[in-house]
Amino acid sequence: MHIVDGALANEVVIGGAALAVGGVALGLKALPLEKIPAAGVLAATFFVASLIHVPVGPSSVHLILNGLAGLVLGWAAFPALFVGLLLQAVFFGYGGFTVLGVNTVNIALPAVLVGIVFGPLIARGPPVMAAIWAGIGGALAIAGTTLMVALALMFSGDAFLAAAHFVLFAHLPIVAVEALLSAAAVYLACQVKPDLFRTIRGART
Repeated sequence: MHIVDGALANEVVIGGAALAVGGVALGLKALPLEKIPAAGVLAATFFVASLIHVPVGPSSVHLILNGLAGLVLGWAAFPALFVGLLLQAVFFGYGGFTVLGVNTVNIALPAVLVGIVFGPLIARGPPVMAAIWAGIGGALAIAGTTLMVALALMFSGDAFLAAAHFVLFAHLPIVAVEALLSAAAVYLACQVKPDLFRTIRGART
């Protein structure tokens, strides 16, 4: 999921950077002080989960859990995931600095959209239904990220068409795994802290 420096056209890099700046700004505005610990935990979860790479053909796949971040944080997922990506680039060289904006948008935007659509459903539903909605949201978030990565590659030239198709195919198992993990995490959160999503929903409005 980490696009590396030099792989994208300049137009895609510049557009991604502009969108990322806007998303991070909106996310910081939507992040109250009491939600900073949750943002830190989810940024750390993303950081650790995406360090575990599973080889698939000439490349590898890994978990992201961006759907969970979007469900909990909403727009605040943008700065949380940006920090995780920045630290990965600094300490491990994953992705790169020129494509940091594109990578942030690819991962955070689907997370935010999932939070907007499924967050209210989770907030007003019983734990089992909340887990089902979270599973669907988690699957759609990683699917959206996969599609955006493929599109970024396709818009950068015909030479990347094969890589774009491979990205879509290779991440199908990850979609299922992320759905299960997101559902389990939300179900547990509803059992342990049932007011979590209602509180966050209120903070968004």
